[in-house]
Amino acid sequence: MREKSYQQKDECMKKDESELEDELRPEYDLRELRVRKLGPGRRSFGDIIRLEPDVANAFPDADAVNQALRFLIRVTKENQGSLSSPKSDI
Repeated sequence: MREKSYQQKDECMKKDESELEDELRPEYDLRELRVRKLGPGRRSFGDIIRLEPDVANAFPDADAVNQALRFLIRVTKENQGSLSSPKSDI
């Protein structure tokens, strides 16, 4: 009985050759596709900042890094404002 169920599974998993010959739609013509990983022809999709391993280990993900940096920027700006205008002791 088990042999029969395995045989049925094998038949279901096999595909016709016609199914294996998958053709792309005409709008997906990739013949002229050029992928450039390096060099002057490479397009930039944004700035990539590489963190040193010890810094990267302090954060679980990119969102945490961005949140920490935004906090640091805000605190720095707030402190620069208070440093530039000296308080009087009057």
